[in-house]
Amino acid sequence: MRPFRKVPARRLASAATIALLLGTTPLLGGTPAASAAPPSRCSDDPTARLGTVPSPETVLGFPLGAGQERVVTNDEVRTYLGAVDSASNRVVTGVMTTSVLGQPLPYAVVSNERHVRPAALRKIADDVRDLRDPRRTSARTAARTAKDSPAIVWVTANVHGGEKSGADAALKTLYELAAGLSCAVAERNDNLVTIIVPTQNPDGRDATRRQNEFGFDLNRDWFARTQQETDGKLELLRRYPPQVFIDAHEMGGRQYFFPPNADPIHHEIAGEAVDWINRIGEANKAGFGFNGACDDTVTTECYFNYDTYDMFFMGYGDTVPTTGFGAAGMTYEKGSASTVADRVQQQFHTQWSTLGWAAANKREVLDGYFDIWTGALAQGRAGTLEPNEVVQPTNEVQFPVPDVKIRSYFLLPDRQLADVRQLVERLRRMDVEVYEVQKATRVPTARVFGGRSATNVTVPKGAYWIPMDQPQKHWIQAVMGEDPYVPFPYFYDVSSWSNPLLMGVNTIYTADAVRPKAQLVRELSGGRTGAAWPWGSYTYPLDSAAAAELTFTLLGRGVPVLRDLTTGTVAIPAATVSRTVEGLAESLGVTLTPGGRPTGTRLDLPDVGLFQGTGISTTSGSHGEARYVLGKRWGLDLTPVTTTDINDNTEAFTGRTVLLVPDGSNPTGGLTAAGQANLRDWITQGHTYVGLRNEGTRLARAAGLTSTTEKTKPADYLVIGSHLRVDVDTDSPVALGRPAEDFEFNNSDPILTPSSTGTNVLSYPTGDTFWANGYTVGAETLKGTAAVVDEPTGAGRAVLFAFNPLFRAYNESGLHLVANALLYPPGTPDARRAPGIDAARASAAAVPAPADLGGGWRPITVEVAAADLPRTRAIVERFTSTAQTSAKDGSAYVVIPNPQGLQADEHPFARDLVRALREARVPLRSVVA
Repeated sequence: MRPFRKVPARRLASAATIALLLGTTPLLGGTPAASAAPPSRCSDDPTARLGTVPSPETVLGFPLGAGQERVVTNDEVRTYLGAVDSASNRVVTGVMTTSVLGQPLPYAVVSNERHVRPAALRKIADDVRDLRDPRRTSARTAARTAKDSPAIVWVTANVHGGEKSGADAALKTLYELAAGLSCAVAERNDNLVTIIVPTQNPDGRDATRRQNEFGFDLNRDWFARTQQETDGKLELLRRYPPQVFIDAHEMGGRQYFFPPNADPIHHEIAGEAVDWINRIGEANKAGFGFNGACDDTVTTECYFNYDTYDMFFMGYGDTVPTTGFGAAGMTYEKGSASTVADRVQQQFHTQWSTLGWAAANKREVLDGYFDIWTGALAQGRAGTLEPNEVVQPTNEVQFPVPDVKIRSYFLLPDRQLADVRQLVERLRRMDVEVYEVQKATRVPTARVFGGRSATNVTVPKGAYWIPMDQPQKHWIQAVMGEDPYVPFPYFYDVSSWSNPLLMGVNTIYTADAVRPKAQLVRELSGGRTGAAWPWGSYTYPLDSAAAAELTFTLLGRGVPVLRDLTTGTVAIPAATVSRTVEGLAESLGVTLTPGGRPTGTRLDLPDVGLFQGTGISTTSGSHGEARYVLGKRWGLDLTPVTTTDINDNTEAFTGRTVLLVPDGSNPTGGLTAAGQANLRDWITQGHTYVGLRNEGTRLARAAGLTSTTEKTKPADYLVIGSHLRVDVDTDSPVALGRPAEDFEFNNSDPILTPSSTGTNVLSYPTGDTFWANGYTVGAETLKGTAAVVDEPTGAGRAVLFAFNPLFRAYNESGLHLVANALLYPPGTPDARRAPGIDAARASAAAVPAPADLGGGWRPITVEVAAADLPRTRAIVERFTSTAQTSAKDGSAYVVIPNPQGLQADEHPFARDLVRALREARVPLRSVVA
């Protein structure tokens, strides 16, 4: 990112800003205007309002903010939006999408009455979108837009369903903008178009649950857009691209966070946006009220900055608006232990202050907005990446962005083509220009994903070219980069999300100024390439998550599907390929090639039982991910299977052909000895057990289904959501369609010793080909260990994943492996594995299960100098007595168990602990939360 500008204090005290901040005083009641007609000029009375616009108290029966005793329901949100829309000519409303359970997600657009007229609103949005492309917008036109057009500001809330106060405050903000007659209101409406989305997660709000109905954290879903709530929101963002974006949350305690942020900040976030964010922080300080800044004596109803909430992972409601849309994207967090009235009023104060700053500085912001995209174009042409920087005054860059130039990415079409096309579509839906190569071209020097280099690479026809000299250069690098280059070892989430690595697609990048003959992609490719004979077939490679989705959908519709168990190619009878089937293939990017008579092994639709027994959370984690991927996307009927079902051998268990055990916290799943025997017998009959991560692998081990054991992690071991190369046993049906070398995502997962009684389908290399990206320490411990094993028993098998292949539904290479496991062809009993437990498996079962330190996520790990361990331990003991300590190579490691798998912002004391260590001036070498 370009250097952040140091803003003089006097700049923050401009006359315009002071005038606007007068409007941040609490608006607790007002005097209705004498006339409903729009006034000719604004009022000096900050409480003057139109009497025709209904107040929250009139519609809801209670005030919002001061005096509020309960939060608003979803029905009340929708009712109030409709009431204001009907009464105010400053407001128009709409529905951006629906939730999993079918609830609408409404939004309101509010500005002055001239701006919200349909033609005017379209022009404003068009003009702002034009600022994002300096190739078609001259500097003179951009300056005119900055002078004449309002900026677009978004106020969103309640992405986590149980964090409700931001939504209520957004309704209060809506009322003030719709009804207010003061000059502070007029300034905001004349200079801004404000998009208000009170709740991004209505199903979670109803359930007072962080996640949506599928158990997804919607504030981790932004780049992948797997959930319909996220997808609809991003389409509305493309329609009304923001310059300022508020994402209102809640956290523990009684304090309030707004930026400046904690480090790290992703290097591709533009310096202009960070400058705006920090200056908005100053405006929020001035307008916060209550007890002001937190300090040693003021600890409640106060604000803090530079702590906990970073801007690194590209799945947040601040990083994506900032990197993908050039906005000042900001997370606001209010402590949930405060009263409803205080929570809502403080959220309103920061929303109102932010709008005031944006209105006072809208021309500068729109000028800077144009500069962001102009700078991105110049950087893309030169192939330069932004440098790493830190914003916290006490931090220093520990890991600079390497001296590497990138002018182009190429997605190669030799394998996983449907997933390649899905990635192309994901990029296009964030306004990235992608081209299909029409003629083979030579790239003199290239870097191959996985840390390798190559020369004179021939990029074939049909590859996809992503040039960096385009306005979305920052976003391209942020989601495509082989490594995100963290500047500072503090991790709130994962340390890698490289989309080509997640999808397992063959990708290169280059500093060479190549210009292949290529055509802009305007729609997703796929479908039939020609006509097959009526007696013939259409074939496609089942080598991708997208092709797996097509396969399960076809099976669910009764289409005969045959698979070549050597090549992985699927054949379906030509007569079954209707326009509907072809349309489905097109939507998934799967090419259907005409062929001869269909041949191969017939695939059967699996009858899947989803374990929800002891230790499994049914509202989050991989249980919800399974319901979404297998149930919604693949269309499989999932039968709940409980611990009792297996122990008692009920039909709910025995009637299934596949049992999927998600990640969880219990090493046995609560199975008795009889239940474990029932499970072994069921597998022996030809059925498949699929176990994920901790509970999925440990339950299998306890039941005598595997000879793998877990290696102890070294004291300094840190693998923070990173990608690693794996060797693939391509002879295994679980790996059918995968390359000999692949990549998998590891988030401090259990380390499995190789199986001596089955096939090690994925293994971490032992030699020089071992490679990891993101942030890892001691990852060499993984060398030679297993990531996926296939353990036969009788005619069936247990397929065990050390990692979570369903993680956030964006690990497409993992999804494909799960599909292969579900479609595992029936066969004769494996001669190596007769029914019963052999010595190696019995020995593994006798090893005690490791302590569950991280649940479905990770433990909290703090690294300090070994000499600082005594005072670190003393501080930690103020918060917990369960911490474990160890030392290695001059560092001490404090590991705090997190058996519920809580994210850092959910954790009851993680934030306060880190702050206490910093306040005690304990130098933190790394923090993993």
